[in-house]
Amino acid sequence: MSAEGAALGARLRERDLSAAPAALNLLESTAPADREQAAALLREVSPASLGGEAAAHVIGVTGPPGAGKSTLLSALLHAWREGADEPEGGARTVAMLAVDPSSRHSGGSLLGDRARIDFDPADGGVLIRSTAAGERLGGLARATRAAAQALAAAFDIVVIETIGVGQAETEVADVADTVAVVVQPGAGDVLQFLKSGIMEIPDVLVVTKADLGQIAAATGRDLSAALRSLGSSSTPVIAVCSLPPPSGIGELVAALDEHRAGLDLAARRLSARRAGALSDFALEHGERGLRALGGRRAAQALLDAQEPGMEVPALVAALERSMQ
Repeated sequence: MSAEGAALGARLRERDLSAAPAALNLLESTAPADREQAAALLREVSPASLGGEAAAHVIGVTGPPGAGKSTLLSALLHAWREGADEPEGGARTVAMLAVDPSSRHSGGSLLGDRARIDFDPADGGVLIRSTAAGERLGGLARATRAAAQALAAAFDIVVIETIGVGQAETEVADVADTVAVVVQPGAGDVLQFLKSGIMEIPDVLVVTKADLGQIAAATGRDLSAALRSLGSSSTPVIAVCSLPPPSGIGELVAALDEHRAGLDLAARRLSARRAGALSDFALEHGERGLRALGGRRAAQALLDAQEPGMEVPALVAALERSMQ
């Protein structure tokens, strides 16, 4: 039953990018047989199978609607893919997961970020996937964590762009290695960002539309002052202009890379996976499911005993055993 999932996971582990679309289809499926295959896929791309954490840089990009996230991602994508036509050009492969708001009627994706991000459809080193958030708060779809883990085994960069709902977007910090919060000039009182909690999650702050001059500069100063008040003065604030001729994109790429280089990646991902596994399990199975495992403390102990990368499948398997 799990042969297809294991085969897809093995192909991703071997950095076969063509396996990514089928892998995402499997991870997004709710059919019982597909859930079993998805668990097999995740086992193949777990740190135990990879011999350590996946080398990809998982980047979360979040911010309010209209801040220019899609335009910014288009510019970043071109920067990461520079030299793709040259044998030793140093281009990085990129997967982007754009989590869009859901239609109340169809349940599908409303905005279709795949259409708004400028990329070459013939470029085999790029994958862009829009997923519907459904009823999930926090800016992430149900399968986003699993998708990011799977894609990180094959791609150099994995980007998660969350829906622009403001205060609910902090969940992306539990999935990404590096979080970039995007703000447009004149976006409102910085105190509102402090109250919302968004200022507590960025590893990099990005002010878009730098071509607006003084307004953009003032927003940058306000954000820097807010970071100092939180004791986070080391967090870079970078002004960018994504429209031709772009500016600040190279500086932003360097800031993202610098943050990634300074991480204890294994510790960050292990903590994030286990917190996310408990959150996802509680959301899907409720307090009743947690009680079947013996409560939150027992569920946490079960997670602590798992091999890294298999947390959610382990909880689900334990629940199924408790109900037999």
